[in-house]
Amino acid sequence: MSEREEPSSPLIVEARGAVRVVTLNRPDAYNAADESLHRALAELWPALAADPDIRAVVLTGAGGAFSAGGDLGLLDRMVRDPRLRADVMAEAADIVRGMTSVRVPIVSAVNGPAVGLGCSLASMSDLVVVEEQAYFADPHVMLGLVAADGGALMWPQLTSLLRAKEFILLGDRIPAQEALALGLANRVVAKGTALSTALELADRIAALPPQAVIASKALLNDGIRRAVEGLLTTALDSETASFDEPAFQRNLARMLSRTGSA
Repeated sequence: MSEREEPSSPLIVEARGAVRVVTLNRPDAYNAADESLHRALAELWPALAADPDIRAVVLTGAGGAFSAGGDLGLLDRMVRDPRLRADVMAEAADIVRGMTSVRVPIVSAVNGPAVGLGCSLASMSDLVVVEEQAYFADPHVMLGLVAADGGALMWPQLTSLLRAKEFILLGDRIPAQEALALGLANRVVAKGTALSTALELADRIAALPPQAVIASKALLNDGIRRAVEGLLTTALDSETASFDEPAFQRNLARMLSRTGSA
């Protein structure tokens, strides 16, 4: 793992002692995942797993957002290109499996909106620090997609099934303080301080006996890994089929026309 990726990379990885700071780096697009960022996220976790010196990971977003989710242009290309769709869904499976099985703890520094994929990335982390102005939202169902690759798998593990159903089916925003009360976040901090707080937590983890941390995380995540393996293939197959649904295609076209990307 290099000390730092190129600043133009969609995903920047920095070594800070035994902590690896991972930054989603498309700030002009609110860190929405296009092909390059999504692929980089899928390839990230095996690379981190092969790093012998790593003790913790901090995940955050460049600029004022954690992640706005999937890039609309990518979603449009996935409608028209079944091969691209299959590739992205395979990457989605790699991201979920990688995050839920990587041996060291992940601390998410949610520095702004975490929507769709961004919401999923936070939910698959081990500790979540969220800034007071930030929020979570999973709009998959509102848009016409099955909520397959994160929220629908993780939220029932983190909060009550009824509340998970409410926020996944209706897609409402979850403000930072409500996320804390629901068990979707560990701490709410002032604007501009999520990264520094997450780094403090990661440094504390990195200073602990590594075998105890790794084995304890594995035990704590055992139920999550089992749930993921039991549901992930079916979930992603269902989301893949959603791209052929007229309702989703109409909603996507409307959103693209509003952004001028059509």
